[in-house]
Amino acid sequence: MNNEKRREIFRRLQEANPEPTTELSWSTPFELLVAVALSAQSTDVGVNKATARLFAIANTPQALLELGLEGVKEQIRTLGLYNNKAKNLIKMCELLVRDHGGEVPNSRTALEALPGVGRKTANVILNTAFGEPTIAVDTHIFRVANRTHLAPGKNVDQVERKLLRVVPTPYRRDAHHWLILHGRYTCMARKPRCGSCVIEDLCEYREKVYS
Repeated sequence: MNNEKRREIFRRLQEANPEPTTELSWSTPFELLVAVALSAQSTDVGVNKATARLFAIANTPQALLELGLEGVKEQIRTLGLYNNKAKNLIKMCELLVRDHGGEVPNSRTALEALPGVGRKTANVILNTAFGEPTIAVDTHIFRVANRTHLAPGKNVDQVERKLLRVVPTPYRRDAHHWLILHGRYTCMARKPRCGSCVIEDLCEYREKVYS
C-alpha cells in the first residue's frame, strides 16, 4: 500500500469520527489505568460495569489499598481472571503510592514497571491519558493492519513499528482509536462489513464481503 492511500484512509476515518476515544469509562489517568488493566479477556461493557461499582467507593491508589484485596475482588468478580487482576491492582497501587506519590507516571519505563502493565497497556495510557502518539496494537488493530495491507506484520510488535512509520504524522495521535473502532464495528473478524466501509475502495483485502 502506498502512502497516498494510507493518508486518504486516515482522512476518511477522521472525517467519519473527528474525536475518537476509548469506550472504557474513566475520568482520571488512574481510573483509565485500572480499566485497561481489567480489560484483558473482558469486554469494555463488562469492565465499565465493574469499574462503576469500584470507583464509586475507591478511585485512587490509596483508596484501593484501604479497600483491600478481598474488597477489590468483590467489586470486580464479574470479570474473567478477577483474582489475578485484583492482586495486580493492589501491587500496582502499592508502587504508585510508594514511588509516584499516588499519581500515574507518564513515562513508558515507569508504567511498564507496574504489575500487570505491559507495552500495550502503557501505550494506551500514554496515548489516551497523556496525548502521546503511541499505538497499542490489540487484536482489532492487528487484524485491520494486516487485512487492509495498511501495515502488515507477523506479530503485534512488527505491526506497531510499521504503523509508527507509515501513519501520517497529523493522524498519529488518534490512529489507535480509529483502527480499534474500525476493527470492532466494521472490519470484524468473521464477517467484515465491506459494503458499509468508508475505506472499502482503498482496502487491499482480496476476499471482501458484501452481504
